[in-house]
Amino acid sequence: MKQKITIRDVAKLAGVSSATVSYVVNGINKVSEETKEKVFEAIKQLDYQPDFTAISLSKRKSNMLGVMMPFVDNSLAPMFRENYYYTEMIGGMESIARKNKYDLLISGVRDPQDCKSWVTKRNLDGLIFLGLFPEALYEELKSLDIPIVLIDNYEEFGKSYHNIRIDDELGGYLAGKHLIERGHRAISFIGHDLANFPVDWNRSNGLKKAVTEAKLSTDAITFFEGKGSSFEIGYEMGTKLLELGDKSTAIFASSDILAMGIIKALQERGKEIPHDYSIVGFDDLAINMISRPGLTTIRQDVFNKGVVSAQTIIDAIEQKISDPVHVTLSIELVERESTRRLE
Repeated sequence: MKQKITIRDVAKLAGVSSATVSYVVNGINKVSEETKEKVFEAIKQLDYQPDFTAISLSKRKSNMLGVMMPFVDNSLAPMFRENYYYTEMIGGMESIARKNKYDLLISGVRDPQDCKSWVTKRNLDGLIFLGLFPEALYEELKSLDIPIVLIDNYEEFGKSYHNIRIDDELGGYLAGKHLIERGHRAISFIGHDLANFPVDWNRSNGLKKAVTEAKLSTDAITFFEGKGSSFEIGYEMGTKLLELGDKSTAIFASSDILAMGIIKALQERGKEIPHDYSIVGFDDLAINMISRPGLTTIRQDVFNKGVVSAQTIIDAIEQKISDPVHVTLSIELVERESTRRLE
């Protein structure tokens, strides 16, 4: 077995002290450029790999960011396998983290104490929360005194943290207005969990606002809740939707992935989109580029939301920003082939 190269080996080859090598590796400006070059050359020749765990403990900085997500059946696998929203978001985070020489660690949440232990053991510099979590979790983490960024949080306690989100109510309004302007008077809203998911609640409120503005009764809206966000759940909701018969001519799905499952269920039962049903999604995921028909949707730049979230926490770490930063990102309606004007 090849013997592990140590800092002493590097110092010996470079003709300097171990302390000097440590200064160079840790970026401490106490060494001349000439000496730095000798040390770097020795590191290269010996293929020396610094112990970054020890370095992070000594510097009290690991250059690692934690991303916390809710478990599904005690695993994160369903989140990534069934919903491309999360993969696009993580991709945005990773791109900006790498650019700033940070690494991402992703984990699920079981309970507040487990989360605190995970953060402490990894010596994380900051945390990004992607999903809905109880206030008790944040209270448990306050003692760690590290920056926390929340995404899509509408809770009152969320005002105390950095928060990145969009105007979900406006998104629901734009979707409703688009369908109403095309003559639809019976709209089904298919969401995840209106009672416990504020994002859906705001999107449905926006839809109600558009209906009220058009002087229609809110009875024109039929609500469905899938209790989750996946293609399979969308498929189930599409099947349920058919039980309404002709009572609905249009659908507003609270996510693209739900919309795609709904379309699949309807098409398998002989329905044509948009001839039989017009449908609007939400997110404008990259997968929409290959969907048929092209999905009309409310576009939020999911990848960019990940970029902004990671940049916000890196700025908070590097610049020691303590006052909460609240960012509302832009959205827009993107019209494609899944909606039509009623004759």
